[in-house]
Amino acid sequence: MTRIGWLKVVVFPLCLVPLALLTWNAAQGNLGANPIETITHSTGDWTIRFLLITLAITPLRKLARQPWLIRFRRMFGLFAFFYACLHFMTYIWLDQGFDLHSMAKDVYKRPFITIGFTAFMLLVPLAVTSTRKMIQRLSGKNWQWLHRLIYVSAAAGIIHFSWAMKKDIHRPIEYGLVLGALLGYRVVVWATSVLAANRKRAGVAASAAAD
Repeated sequence: MTRIGWLKVVVFPLCLVPLALLTWNAAQGNLGANPIETITHSTGDWTIRFLLITLAITPLRKLARQPWLIRFRRMFGLFAFFYACLHFMTYIWLDQGFDLHSMAKDVYKRPFITIGFTAFMLLVPLAVTSTRKMIQRLSGKNWQWLHRLIYVSAAAGIIHFSWAMKKDIHRPIEYGLVLGALLGYRVVVWATSVLAANRKRAGVAASAAAD
């Protein structure tokens, strides 16, 4: 097995530690006065954290000049979806008891539920198209455009979290600042590449005119 393979063997179970701790605390009855709320907040927290980790892979890879980091982006992205599924299941099962009428009313009347549902649904096509076969089927550019939905999903998830928390919004603010920094990095990279391309075209045009 390669070094990357061994690292994945280590990282994979580490990504399951939050779930293991949550399960242990549930078994020990240590989820507080409102266990459903604790599970909801924990799974939601880890969904956003894994989304931000996924988005941080590209900047880290480029800034640290460690191209092998890209091999972990898919894993972290799928763990974000995994915890999002747990978060969603907590809501529809433990909180709503699979009451479709109540859930439909909730989505319609409560904005934080609406935007949270939207954030989750945006992750579904990303998870479905994360395989190599789907990347080939969609072609590189189409796949990249589709997977930019992760930015929208992360932003919607943070807004959902802040609206749900109401008063204590320090964590959503922290997540928002991290997301802003990651998006800011991408804007700077894009602007730099556009300027470089314009300069190159100007140089070619000037050379052609001189000839």
